[in-house]
Amino acid sequence: MFTLRRWWDRHRLQTILLGLSLGTALFLRQTNGAILYEIYRLLGIPFQPNQREAVLQNAQIEELQQRLTEMESQNQQLRELLGTVKNEQKQVAIAPLVGRSADHWWQHILLGKGSSAGVKTGYYVMSSGGLVGRIVSVTPHTSRVLLLSDPSSRVGVTVSRSRFMGYIRGQASNRAIMEFFDKVPDVRQGDVITTSALSHLYPAGLPVGRVESVNMNKSPAPEAVIELTAPVSFLEWGMIYPHAQPLSTEAEPNQTPNQ
Repeated sequence: MFTLRRWWDRHRLQTILLGLSLGTALFLRQTNGAILYEIYRLLGIPFQPNQREAVLQNAQIEELQQRLTEMESQNQQLRELLGTVKNEQKQVAIAPLVGRSADHWWQHILLGKGSSAGVKTGYYVMSSGGLVGRIVSVTPHTSRVLLLSDPSSRVGVTVSRSRFMGYIRGQASNRAIMEFFDKVPDVRQGDVITTSALSHLYPAGLPVGRVESVNMNKSPAPEAVIELTAPVSFLEWGMIYPHAQPLSTEAEPNQTPNQ
């Protein structure tokens, strides 16, 4: 008994540490290390960027880059005389998003400004990142916006770098398909896409998106997948601008008159 007590006094600390180590190892094995993952996750939360803020900041940067690319291209090719949008165009209103249907998430939104604030059908809506859509109906205090992502939407657009034209149609997501008028367009991944000078529904030069991929083998004309740069999923407000539509009632390419 005396010998055991002496051994315990001499090796007590090592024995306790060994027991704790074995107990911890057994616990981690039984929980598959879940406790360590939770500790790591909790410790890392203060260092993780807010996803929503990061998306909005990236969208603002994209919009500025697209505007710069568009302006440089227009200056190089003297496109100012073709009716490009004026940056000093007066804004009608900044309106909050007040309505959105889960069934039509990528098709329509409702803004909290209407005819009493001077908003009219045909005006267009911008947000961080670029063009959102256009006003299709108004009440005294609300405006319904047809989004670019709506599959029924058709918008005339231009590749800013090469000036090749076509139109985009929504894909019920933050992507759109661009169909070119030319059979061999000069387009590549990363090209900036803006509204066309031939568009009846929008002023020219508004940022729309960037080319994500190109299918040159598509018949009858090549197509490109366009990533829309306005963050429609996180939209909380919109800037409403006037657009004096031409007397002609002709719609965008392949677009029905009521769109």
